[in-house]
Amino acid sequence: QAQLVESGGGSVQVGGSLRLSCAASEFIVSDNCLAWFRQAEGKEREGVASFAVVAVGSHSQYYSDSVKGRFNISIDNARKTLYLEMNNLKPEDTAMYYCSAGPGVFCAPGSWGSGARMAYWGKGTLVTVSS
Repeated sequence: QAQLVESGGGSVQVGGSLRLSCAASEFIVSDNCLAWFRQAEGKEREGVASFAVVAVGSHSQYYSDSVKGRFNISIDNARKTLYLEMNNLKPEDTAMYYCSAGPGVFCAPGSWGSGARMAYWGKGTLVTVSS
């Protein structure tokens, strides 16, 4: 069973940047989806970005409209690590950020929902953006 451990959260001012990391215990194979979700206080969990491993050397990246152009999702297969580079952070980005993994068929934003279809989850890392 895959284990996911997030790190890199913290407090930052508006306009700042953070890079989240998610270390995976299992080898990342094709037809998998690796994704970042977030949950702000009092709100439902939402998808932020996903990385679809289509085949070795082939992938697709997806972003929510609220982070498109500011966030970048990437993967380091050698280190079994998923990253989320977050730039130009806004107060509304404040949330607990979770790393998740699941079937590739659920990787497009239209399939994210609240993440119920994802099979594995980390415990989260908190991001706080203050003005």
